[in-house]
Amino acid sequence: MYKRLGELLADEPVNRGRQLDIDIAKAEMVLLLPFIHCIIECTSDEGLCSGIPYLFDTIIGGPFSAPLYLFAMGMCFVYTRKNKPEQWLWRGIKLIGVFYLSNTCRFLIPYLIGYKISGDREHFLDPLFYRWLGNDVLLFAGMAIIAMAIFKYLNLSDRAIFGIAAVMTISATLIGDVDTHSMFGNIFLGYIVGTDDASGYVISDFPFLTWLIFPVTGYMFGKVHIRVKDKRAFYRIISPAALLVPLIYFPIGIHFGWGMFGEGQNCYYHMMIWDVAVCLCLNMGMLGVWHLMSRYFDNTTKGFFYEVSNNITSIYCIHWVFVRTITNVILYIKNGTQILPLWETMLLSLAILIVSLAIAHYYKILKAGFLSGITERISG
Repeated sequence: MYKRLGELLADEPVNRGRQLDIDIAKAEMVLLLPFIHCIIECTSDEGLCSGIPYLFDTIIGGPFSAPLYLFAMGMCFVYTRKNKPEQWLWRGIKLIGVFYLSNTCRFLIPYLIGYKISGDREHFLDPLFYRWLGNDVLLFAGMAIIAMAIFKYLNLSDRAIFGIAAVMTISATLIGDVDTHSMFGNIFLGYIVGTDDASGYVISDFPFLTWLIFPVTGYMFGKVHIRVKDKRAFYRIISPAALLVPLIYFPIGIHFGWGMFGEGQNCYYHMMIWDVAVCLCLNMGMLGVWHLMSRYFDNTTKGFFYEVSNNITSIYCIHWVFVRTITNVILYIKNGTQILPLWETMLLSLAILIVSLAIAHYYKILKAGFLSGITERISG
């Protein structure tokens, strides 16, 4: 197998520009997020334990979501033309800024409005700081890009970078969940390592030590991917073997509640090293699936995935503002609960997805026009 793979790799990069398999891997996550998040918000804890809600919460919203996106993000580090350390550093800082702005719009503002209207302190004020400042994939992505900028500045080898990330993941598995007995201690330490406490409010969703391995491994895979002369033959070799691992592990893990399939969201966000390994295999396998599917797409469909991938941060932030405001504020105040029947939840999810895609599309057009106008005035 290794000899066959070697024959498929050129000595120098041969794949340049946008890669549809990577775009689909990124777009797949954000297109499903309104369904994942609405189902989580509008379904009881008992309802999430089985059926379609379990599928979206634990399976699609678990290994098929953030791990694949972050792996694809790491691959994009190889393809980007802005690959200087200072450019990566600035990009990471901007993404962290977007994270805090997003959290302000989806938590701080609507929760304060909700409290002003309802006076419900327990629902709106008690968890406010945890929600507003708690971790999220945007914050982690920003931190990961900054880490990659530092690695690149130090001119570390791929082996050294992978070794650092692997040691971090192993350390996170050995450390387990931490409780500083301080609200802000658990919030900010939760950016780095998994934290938890008795309040149940801690948001330590993508601790740096656990999750850095995904973009780092994606980056290393991207260095191979860019030299592949025949992607169809390449994926025919690696994808079946890679998919075999999750095909064996998932049914057993789901049945016995192992690792990331255990009870509580931290089983996923604070996943163990073996869960990470299975997700990495799934990532490489699914890229082959997306590449196979993309061969049958027409130009309109390809353009759609390209645009979604290109607008992914905007779509992510917009959908979250709608999900949180509608479920946690409007529905909760109106009905005294945010629980909905599944069919209503799915319709709400679809509506939020369509609106988010449209707003992101026109936001990009307006932004491009605004920047073009500024450039013309400066040059003039």
